[in-house]
Amino acid sequence: MQLQPKPLILKLLLAADGQQLSARDAIRAGALFGIADNHMRVALTRLTAEGLIEAAARGQYQLTLRAWTLAGEIRGWRESVALLQSWNGNWLAVHCAGLGRSDRKQLAVRERALALCGCAELERELYLRPDNLAGGSEALRARLYKLGEEQMVFQLSGLDSDRQQRAVALWDCAALNARYQQQTLLLQEWLQRVPQLPLEQAAREAFLLGDEAIRQMVFDPLLPAELIDADARAAYLNVLLEYDRVGHDIWHALYQQSNGSHA
Repeated sequence: MQLQPKPLILKLLLAADGQQLSARDAIRAGALFGIADNHMRVALTRLTAEGLIEAAARGQYQLTLRAWTLAGEIRGWRESVALLQSWNGNWLAVHCAGLGRSDRKQLAVRERALALCGCAELERELYLRPDNLAGGSEALRARLYKLGEEQMVFQLSGLDSDRQQRAVALWDCAALNARYQQQTLLLQEWLQRVPQLPLEQAAREAFLLGDEAIRQMVFDPLLPAELIDADARAAYLNVLLEYDRVGHDIWHALYQQSNGSHA
């Protein structure tokens, strides 16, 4: 699938962790994915008009405060497992009844927010997740509010045996475990062969592989060890952190090469 210039620019700035992106480097990045120079320039202009990026200096761009707020959930994947706590079998519940489903845009925001928080629907408009993250119901309520949803959130215990079994089965844990293992192997193999790759190919692959791998971690439900293979998840996160470091180094080298060629 063809990458679009606006998402590419936003992801490059997000990955830069607060550093600026020059128009020249944005255009160089676009060329790696077959995006015309003019399309990248237009995207920079439109993102500025939308209030997502701003000019920090002539030809230099950075994310706005609004964009950093919207991107906060994506940026937090590195520290996400630090929130894990032991699970006593209780649940956190989110009650969405009465909020309506006719506004498709708001419904999409709600479903994305609930997915980012690892919540799954037990019964109509009642979503659950294990109560195994630091902060409990208060933290989940605050996170949903930050994502644009003001919901009734409470702790739930004492489910009958039927609902307890259905609650435990809300997540496809076998598929999660398989993805941890598959992605770990995929990233390990790439890390082994990346020293032999040409710089531009390495940068392109680092972006494409990392985009999918990080998305998986961003949307990981952070289930307790009673439900998933916690060791496989930890191994995946460790190799993803190494991959992220190497990818940053590759893109830094690409920018340096580009700037050197224009010196």
